Amino acid sequence: MLQIILTLAIFLILVIPMGKYMYHIATEQKTFADKVFDSVDRLIYKVCGIKGENMGWKTYALTLLTANAVMVFVGYLILRLQNFLFLNPNGIDGMEASLSFNTVISFMTNTNLQHYSGESGLAYVSQMCVIIFMMFTSAASGYAACMAFCRGLSGRKVGNFYRDMVRITTRILIPVSFIVALILVSQGTPQTLIGNLTVETVEGKLQDLAMGPVAALEAIKHLGTNGGGFFGANSATPFENPTVISNIVEMISMMILPGACVVTFGHMLAEKRRELKEARIEKKKIWMGRQGAVIFGAMAILFAVGLLICYNAEMTGNPIIREMGIDQSAGSMEGKEVRFGVAQSSLFTTVTTSFTTGTVNNMHDTLTPLGGMVPMLHMMLNCVFGGKGVGLMNMVMYVILAVFICGLMVGRTPEYLNKKIEGKEMKLVAIVILIHPLLILGFSGLAVSLQAGLDGITNPSFHGLSQVLYEYASSAANNGSGFEGLADNSVFWNVTTGLAMFFGRYIAIVAQLAIAGSLLAKKKVNETIGTLRTDNVTFMIILVFIVYIFAALTFFPALALGPIGEHLSLWM
Repeated sequence: MLQIILTLAIFLILVIPMGKYMYHIATEQKTFADKVFDSVDRLIYKVCGIKGENMGWKTYALTLLTANAVMVFVGYLILRLQNFLFLNPNGIDGMEASLSFNTVISFMTNTNLQHYSGESGLAYVSQMCVIIFMMFTSAASGYAACMAFCRGLSGRKVGNFYRDMVRITTRILIPVSFIVALILVSQGTPQTLIGNLTVETVEGKLQDLAMGPVAALEAIKHLGTNGGGFFGANSATPFENPTVISNIVEMISMMILPGACVVTFGHMLAEKRRELKEARIEKKKIWMGRQGAVIFGAMAILFAVGLLICYNAEMTGNPIIREMGIDQSAGSMEGKEVRFGVAQSSLFTTVTTSFTTGTVNNMHDTLTPLGGMVPMLHMMLNCVFGGKGVGLMNMVMYVILAVFICGLMVGRTPEYLNKKIEGKEMKLVAIVILIHPLLILGFSGLAVSLQAGLDGITNPSFHGLSQVLYEYASSAANNGSGFEGLADNSVFWNVTTGLAMFFGRYIAIVAQLAIAGSLLAKKKVNETIGTLRTDNVTFMIILVFIVYIFAALTFFPALALGPIGEHLSLWM
C-alpha cells in the first residue's frame, strides 16, 4: 500500500503546478518559459502560415478533423510502403491493408490499440514517422479541443486550433517527453537506431533482442495518454519498463496531464467568477477553483473505488487455485511481473484505464473477474480523469446531465455556470453520452452474432464475452489496452474496432465543441436562492451517483453476463 500511496502523493504534488502552467498556456498569459518558446512558436507560425485568428466552434472542429484526416492519409501510406522506405534494418514488409487502416485510425484517435507486435510488424521509419508522430499530434489534438471547450464554457473566445496545437507541443509535450525519456534511459530502456542484436544466453543458446528508439516512444506514449508499445508485450517487457522507478515514472506521466486539465478548467472558471481576485485580496492561494475541485473530487472518488476493488480482488486471488494448495499470500501473480507484484500491477491497471492510456504492465486477460471488471468499467464510464482533455469534457457532460435532472426535480430551468441549459444542449449531451454505449454494445452484439467475430474468441462462456466487451470498450473509449487472449488481427476485428475508435473520438468532440459554442453565445443569468450550486461537496456526491447510475442502467446486463457471471461461477 505504501507504493500506491507514494505514487498518488507524487501525482497530487505535481498536478497543481502543471495545471496552473497549462492554464497560462491556454489563456496565453506569461510563463517562465516564454523567452525560450516564443521565438520557436513564431518561427513555426511563419513557416506554416498560421495567423492565429480566433475561430468559431464550427471552424475549430472542421480544422481539427481536416488536419487529422491529412495525417491519417500520410500515415496509411507509410505503413503500406514501409518496406521501400529508409530506417528498416530488419527488412520488415509493408503492413496489410485492414491492419494499416486499424493502426492509423488507432494512433490518430489517441487509442493506440495494437493488433500487431511493434518489434516485428513495424520498421523504424513507421515507429517514428507514424507511431511517435501521431502520439504527439493526437495528444495535442485532444488537448486543443479541451482548451477550446474550456474557453467556451468560461465565456472566452474558442481560440485557434493551430496555435493550441503548436503551444501544447512545444511547451509541454516535447520538453517533458525529453525529460521522461532521459529518466527511462537511465533505468535501462534502449534508445538506438541499430538493428536487432543476437546474443548468447547463459544456457549457451542464441536469442534475438529487439532494439530501437524505445525510450522516445515510451515517454510520449505515457505523457500523451497514448499507450501503444514499441513491443507487443508493452510495458510488461523490461526493455519498455525495466524497474519500479520506471514503472512509477510511467504512471505519473500518464496521470499528470489529464489531471492538470481539470485544474486548468478550474482556474479558467475561477478567474471569470472572481475567485482569483478574492483570493488575492485575502492573500490566499487558490489551487484549482471550486468548480474544478468538485470535478476533480468526483473523478478521484470513482478512481479510488475502482482501485480498491481491483487491488482487493487481485490480493484475494483465485479460489480454485487456493483449493489446489498453491500459496497465494502475495495475491494472484498470474500474468504479472515479479518485479512489480500485485500492488504496482493493480495500480497500473487502474491508472491506465482510468486515464485511458492503454499501456499495460501485466496481462489484463489474466486478472481475476472483478479485477478485470474495473478497467473495463472505467473505460465504459470514460470520465474517470480520462485521456488528456477528453476525460474532462466527458465529465462535464455528466455535470450538465446532473444539473438537468436536479432542475427537473425542483421545477426550475437548469443552469450551469450562469447559463441556461435548454433543449439544444441536452440533445448534444445525449449524443455524447449515448454514442459510447451504442458503439460498445452494438459492436459486441455484432461480434457474437457473426462467425467472423466468434472466430476471434479464444475463451468459452463468461470470459469470452468479457474479451469482446473489453475490446470494444477499449476502442470506443480510445484506450487501446485489451484482453489479449482475443485473436483480433483479422479483417472483421480490424475494421469494426477501427470504426468504433473513429466514431468514439470524433462524434463526441464535435458535439462537445458545439455545446461550448452554444453556451458561449448565451447571455448570463443571475444567481438566485433557488440556483443549484455546482461548487460544493453535495453536488460532487450527486455527480458520482449520476455517473454510477447511468453505468448501471447501461452496462450492468452486459457485465452480468461477463465478469460478474465469471466471478460468481468461481465463488459459488
